[in-house]
Amino acid sequence: MKALLSSRPVLWFLFLFNAVVAAAAPFVVNGAQGIATGVGMGVISLGAGSALMRRRKVDVA
Repeated sequence: MKALLSSRPVLWFLFLFNAVVAAAAPFVVNGAQGIATGVGMGVISLGAGSALMRRRKVDVA
């Protein structure tokens, strides 16, 4: 499972999908639930993005 989750296509999907949901959630869902959803999905997106950047630096070096 770890190999699947750390593959580049899955990381790109997690990064882009969660970024879009994080941006849209506060407008689609009203109140604190929309804000919490946006923040949670944003954290997941940042985690996937940082994994992509770390992996990119390792591949280049």
